[in-house]
Formats: sequence, structure tokens, C-alpha cells
Amino acid sequence: MDLKEKLTASFLAFENDVDTDTFIHNIRNEAIKIFEEKGFPTKKEEAWKYTSLNSVLKDDYSVFPKQENTIEYNDVKKYFIHDIDTYKVVFIDGKYSSHLSQTTHDGIDVCLMSSALTKPKYRIIVENYFNKAATKDSLTSLNTAFSCEGVYIHIPKNKLVQKPIQILYFSTGNEAATMLQPRNLIVVDENSHVQIIERHQSLTSNAVLTNSVTEIFTNKRAIVDYYKIQNDNQNATLIDNTFIKQRQESVASVHTFAFGGKLVRNNLNFYQTGERIESNLKGITIIGDKQHVDHNTLVHHIEPNCESHQDYKGIFGENSTGVFNGKIVVEKEAQKTNAFQANNNILISDKATINTKPQLEIFADDVKCSHGCTIGQLDESAMFYMRSRGIPEKEAKALLMYAFSNNVLSSVKIPEIKLRITKIIAHKLGVNIGFDL
Repeated sequence: MDLKEKLTASFLAFENDVDTDTFIHNIRNEAIKIFEEKGFPTKKEEAWKYTSLNSVLKDDYSVFPKQENTIEYNDVKKYFIHDIDTYKVVFIDGKYSSHLSQTTHDGIDVCLMSSALTKPKYRIIVENYFNKAATKDSLTSLNTAFSCEGVYIHIPKNKLVQKPIQILYFSTGNEAATMLQPRNLIVVDENSHVQIIERHQSLTSNAVLTNSVTEIFTNKRAIVDYYKIQNDNQNATLIDNTFIKQRQESVASVHTFAFGGKLVRNNLNFYQTGERIESNLKGITIIGDKQHVDHNTLVHHIEPNCESHQDYKGIFGENSTGVFNGKIVVEKEAQKTNAFQANNNILISDKATINTKPQLEIFADDVKCSHGCTIGQLDESAMFYMRSRGIPEKEAKALLMYAFSNNVLSSVKIPEIKLRITKIIAHKLGVNIGFDL
């Protein structure tokens, strides 16, 4: 039995076990039919032209982990941003860990998706927002069909959340291979501001496949800063589907730091449904060995007088493969749009590969839109200049690559995250440089 058959056969038992109302049951049943029809994506699809899941799908994944595991904070402390006080929502093998978490209902809701899907007090928000931004592609539909646990965040209007929210998913390797499908719903009401940090981390070398879906709604004049730290081990696969629907005068920013994992696919989709909206998509990718990272972005400009800024940097070594497929759509009504997209890449190995495909679809005539990509190697004259001043070759290369990434790092608004990412980059480049960017 292949993984598709295993999942479809498991669905009925899953539905019988979970306690949700008819509204959610209907959504799940429709979603599993879509997945049954479409199956897992293949390279025959344009959006997956450069990324194959064949090697990932060969493992015999446990769809529902058979036993719960516990871990101690000291064993995983290094994966938290522990320099600052934060709310924390932690999951171990897909199950909520109360002793590692710090949730709240004090003026805001930072809690569990399972609670939101089952308790009447959340019903209005769930019915108005759940599955309203997510598309009906095969992997998102698969997640929707098995949606049960994840993070539910609701920030009422006029709230400045005083501390960031950390979302952490740990896989302990209890099974030889595990599949996880977290579902997150984040609703930020008018004039509110929140910062969120997300991380998926495997604690063993056992295979793990995570198919995650996050829906984010930024209402009028809301601000959301979202940080994804992806630095998993070589047997972990992450397919991250994030959908952000913005309303008038809102600002949403997503920083994606992709440093680890066997295969990482980031599907990041912004929908601008109001005027004077700002969308920011930033990313740094540094990979080597046989790692594969694929960024697939969409910014859909629907209303006039809006902006979007995309800036992705990639450094690829050894036999690694990078993919960037960025799409900007400007509808006819979206006049005065200002959209910028850049993808810059450095190959530090003759065996590394990058496939980049920036796209613009513009149906308006009064816009300012630009896109571009570069693929190259380190500047030889800059290297010579630094070597001539006594800087060793390894450190000179690292300094140039730091400078290459710096404009993305400079937009990070949480200093502790900037410091953490700087240290990870130094470790990836194998140097110890005594300054912070």
C-alpha cells in the first residue's frame, strides 16, 4: 500500500475518532475527495517542475504515532529563542506538550486548534476564517482532511501583543518514519500587532514528513511579523503552505530562513483584499550536501495603491539544489501598485544547482513593477582586496557571504532572532566572526 492509499484508507477511522461539528466534517470530506482525485504533486505540474517528492514518498510513514513521548526542556532549550520572554505552543510528535508550553487567554487567545474546532465559544471565528484562505491543491487539501491539531491565535482589535509567540513542532523519532500535518489559524483584528516565530525540528535521524498549513488573516491596519526558522536534520522533509489574506492598510511580513532539511518546499501566498496594503517576503537559504530547498511565492494584488517587496538570497554548496518560483499578479483594478521582486544566488560549488523563475502577470496599466534574478559566484576582485589585507581565504569568503545576506537580516525586527540567525549562518559557513550584523 503506497502512502496515498494509506492516507485515504485511514481517513474514515480518523473522522470517527475526532469530535467536531458538521461544518468541519463537511470541509474534511470535501478535502479528502480532492486529494483522492489529485494525489501527490509530480514534476509534470508546472509549479513542481523542479521538485520531485518520489524519494520522500518511499518511506512507510506512520500516519498516527502510536505512542506519546515526553522531552525535557533542557534537551530542547537550544531550539527556543530563550533570550526573551515569549508565549510558547509546543507539540511533540503532533501532540500538545503542556509542560513545555505557555499559552494564554488573557485578552488574547493563544491556544490549540483542537480547542477551536470543538468548543462553541470559538465557533464564530472558525466559521468565518477556517479554510477561507487556503487553496484546494492536493497537499493543502490533504492537510485540511486531517486537520485536528495545531495553533489557534486570535488577537482582538487594538491589541499590541507584548511578547512574541513561539510555535515549535518536535519529532522524537518514536516511529521509523512519521508523517505530521499541523494546521494553524491566526486571526489578527483591526489595529493589532503580533510577532510569531515558527520552527519544525526533528530530534533523531528517523525520517519525518511534515505537511503544514497556516492561514493568517490581517484585518484593517493590523501588523504581523512572522519568522520561519528551518534548520532541521538531513532526514526531515517539510512542505510548508502559508496563506495570508490582508485587508485595508495592513502590513504582513514573512522572513524564511532555510538552512536544513532533506527537502523543504515553502508555498507562501499573499492575497491583498484592500487598499494601501504592504506585503513583505524575505528569505535566506544556505544549504549544502544533497539538500533541496524550493521557495514558491505568490503575491496577488487585487485592489489599488498597494505594495509588495520580495527579496530572497541563496547560497548553495556541494550537491545542493535551490528553486525559486516567484509570481506577482496585478489585477486590472489594482492601479498604482508598487511591486518589487529580487532573487539573488551564489553557487559556491560546481555541482550545486539553482532554478529560478520570476514571473509577472500585470493587467493594470498604471503600476510600478520590477523583478530580477542573478546567479553567480563570489566577486574575485573583492576576494583579492580582502586577502591582500591579511584576511584568510575562508574568513574572506564568509564576510562576503554575510554582506550578501545582510539586507535581509537588517529587516528582522527581533534582535534575538537576528543574533540567532547570524550564529547559524556562521556555523553553516564554518567560521567564527566576532561581530553581529
